[in-house]
Amino acid sequence: MEKRVVNPWKWQDQRSYNQAVEVKNAEGTLYVSGQTAIDDHGVSSTADMKTQLELAIKNLEKVIDSAGYESKNIVRLNIYTTATAELWPHFDIVQSWIEEHKMQQSLTLMEVVSLFETLKVELEATVVK
Repeated sequence: MEKRVVNPWKWQDQRSYNQAVEVKNAEGTLYVSGQTAIDDHGVSSTADMKTQLELAIKNLEKVIDSAGYESKNIVRLNIYTTATAELWPHFDIVQSWIEEHKMQQSLTLMEVVSLFETLKVELEATVVK
C-alpha cells in the first residue's frame, strides 16, 4: 500500500490531520462504523466526555485489530460529538493517539444534536492495508 498526503498549507500540522490522503495499491479497505463508549455488554456510558472519548478510541482500536488491520493505517477519521466545547479540552487525547500510531489521516469533526442514548462522542474510520 502506498499513501500520499496532500497539504497545500502548514496550519493543519498543529491540528494532527491532513487535508487529503491518497491511497494506491491497497490490499483491502475497512470501513468502521462509528465507535462509541459502549461497554462489552452493550451498555452506553453515562460518564464524562474524557472517559467516553478514551473508551471510544479503545473500541475503535479493538474493531480495527480484530479485522487484522492497524490503527496507523487509518486514512479517514470522522469525529461526531454532541458538545464541541466539551470535547476540545480533551482533544490532546486524540492528538496523542494519532501521534502514537504515526497516523496520516484526513479528519472531520462535526457537532451533532444527539448520539445514541447517553453518548457524547463517536469515532468513524476508514482503514487500509
